Amino acid sequence: MLRCFALFIIFGCVNKVTCLQSSCGAEQEGAAPQGAAGCGCGNLNRAAVDPAVEHGTVSVDSAVKYSKGANERPPEAQGGERTMQSQMVLISGGEFLMGTDNPGFPADGEGPQRVVHVDSFNMDIQEVTNRQFQSFVNATGYVTEAEKFGDSFVFEGLLTDTVKNQITQAVAAAPWWLPVKGAHWRHPEGPDSNIADRPDHPVLHVSWADAVAYCSWANKRLPTEAEWEYACRGGLKDRLYPWGNKLNPNGQHYANIWQGDFPGHNSGEDGYIKTSPVMSFPANGFGLYDMVGNAWEWTSDWWNVHHTTDRQHNPKGPPSGTDKVKKGGSYMCHKSYCYRYRCAARSQNTPDSSASNLGFRCVSQEQQ
Repeated sequence: MLRCFALFIIFGCVNKVTCLQSSCGAEQEGAAPQGAAGCGCGNLNRAAVDPAVEHGTVSVDSAVKYSKGANERPPEAQGGERTMQSQMVLISGGEFLMGTDNPGFPADGEGPQRVVHVDSFNMDIQEVTNRQFQSFVNATGYVTEAEKFGDSFVFEGLLTDTVKNQITQAVAAAPWWLPVKGAHWRHPEGPDSNIADRPDHPVLHVSWADAVAYCSWANKRLPTEAEWEYACRGGLKDRLYPWGNKLNPNGQHYANIWQGDFPGHNSGEDGYIKTSPVMSFPANGFGLYDMVGNAWEWTSDWWNVHHTTDRQHNPKGPPSGTDKVKKGGSYMCHKSYCYRYRCAARSQNTPDSSASNLGFRCVSQEQQ
């Protein structure tokens, strides 16, 4: 049984990407090639793969039972688990320019650029890892939505022939995404895979509700989109990436993204063809790693493409919606089809979605 799943959504495929220009001059990276191959986007969902049935979603309220208070244990029992949590850094509040007036994907609601102020907060320096999520599961007995549904989406290029031969369905508009039975965080590429050699890779196949449950247990929360983008920019003004405008300064790779021709060949020039261990690439100015690339990251905001130009203080997005905002792109992002490894870029998924490139990190107002 399959459920709604929005894959790199852009409300209609983009065949011609708007040229990214700014006052930053020659350092600015060019736009994706005009006439780049369509990405097979649109409002993709699991019902399009198998319209016979629908799954209900797990109530987000269920995360309450995984909160710190609900799982309080004697100090001696907590020690090992708490040390598994990510180190956090204080992000001092301030004003920044959110979004961009030169969007790569206008339909994504990347613009207009607007002045936003966020208060100080603490943020995990890295994406939540398999090791950390395992600690959470050991402490609470939590079962992810992908495990309950019995399947999750995996990029075809990562699957063994044994798994692929058992699959008869695909997402029509993005055939490289396959629904794999038995795929979840412990088995990222299906039942014949495991995470034994990936304890420090970002946990994948986590839904928004799964991420909320983990953050609640850790006495943290998901970042708002504004907090996430402010943190991503690392103190730089109006730049494409967390480190500036050049993708590979001095020939060095600063993020785990796709090199080669998507979806047929990933050269792995940056050292990885799927996720990389967290902190494998340089941190930004705030000391945060993998803010773009590696794995998409959930935020707390509901999706909306219309933004006010009025100055805002700690915006939290619309009060309701059908999809949640995710930021940062992943190891699958390539300029020719998914140029979303930029701080201003954004995409969406239904809260119960999970995939082999979707993870999260947490924030907190309290020092951990």
